[in-house]
Amino acid sequence: KVKPGSYPRVCCCRKKCLLFNDVVLIIATLHTGFSRTAKSFEMILVGRFLEGIAAGRTPHYSMLM
Repeated sequence: KVKPGSYPRVCCCRKKCLLFNDVVLIIATLHTGFSRTAKSFEMILVGRFLEGIAAGRTPHYSMLM
């Protein structure tokens, strides 16, 4: 039986999960970085939200076997 939160571990291995997490962090960094150029406060919020998701998932991916 698959638990709802364990889908990334079931579908792929640890390296792929960490690489996906890095892509999320890169997108978050680009949102935060370009927010000043676009003069958009909402881009900062989206970037910070994505950074929080990625930071919360990193410890779980690093403990996968």
